[in-house]
Amino acid sequence: MADYEIIDARFRECILGNAAVEKIADGCRWAEGPVWFGDSNTLIWSDIPNNRMLRWHWNGRVDTYRSDSLNSNGNTRDREGRLVSCLHGARAVVRTEPDGKITTIADSYQGKNLNSPNDVVVKSDGSIWFTDPPYGIMSDYEGFKSPQEQDGCYVYRVSPDLTDISVVCDDFVKPNGLAFNPDESKFYVADSARSHDPNAPHHIRVFDVNADGKTLSNGKVFAEIEPGIPDGFRFDTDGRLWTSAKDGIHCYLPDGTLIGKILIPETVANLTFGGPKKNRMFITATSSVYSVYLAINGAQHP
Repeated sequence: MADYEIIDARFRECILGNAAVEKIADGCRWAEGPVWFGDSNTLIWSDIPNNRMLRWHWNGRVDTYRSDSLNSNGNTRDREGRLVSCLHGARAVVRTEPDGKITTIADSYQGKNLNSPNDVVVKSDGSIWFTDPPYGIMSDYEGFKSPQEQDGCYVYRVSPDLTDISVVCDDFVKPNGLAFNPDESKFYVADSARSHDPNAPHHIRVFDVNADGKTLSNGKVFAEIEPGIPDGFRFDTDGRLWTSAKDGIHCYLPDGTLIGKILIPETVANLTFGGPKKNRMFITATSSVYSVYLAINGAQHP
């Protein structure tokens, strides 16, 4: 089972011994933000430096979904199935409407431009939560080199009607991936600051979601990722967290126990679950996209 590292016997119930990791696409510079569209059996992801979004079809064909994507990064779908994307180049979070028009969800806070929105999730109440590190304004490689206008790198919540934006976390160095656990009682955020400072955080933190569904409390470190940094991550239906790392995908139990790894030969940026049964993991890793069938099912919606 060369594609896996079993750290705890409980990992064996998550994997299929006869299902190998497959490379399904390549030719990217930094593949990110995979999102599954079950209604068309396609996977869409961002190739940030190449300023495009690509699409993989169930028959294996790959084509361009959107050129000149304004250096899109993280993607998700809202509860109506619309594509929601973080754009480094526009310093914005946007939504693609059914007719193809683009709606801006957020591009500023308190009258100042955002840094460069990185990853985004949509809660069951329709609110949009996203991270805003400076990666897209630090150079011209993944966006446009620009001064940072915000006082920090925050995690934001946008109300379902898009009229209100608020800071939900303000003490991260470089907030990155984010997700709610399956019942939305917990909220998880990665800090990937080690990417530019070997002594900086490289962990995932967890917060309690308060009764109002809008604020957080009791933040603590859930897991420190080694080697590399945490970037994007997702949950399965049993509450296990699957996160990106330098050597592949790391799987954690809800109590923070690392039980195993899916080994990938490139640094992993992000992942999502897809396929008709949501039992196929799709992994964006530097220049390529990989997939593997698992014995568990992804929890994200829709």
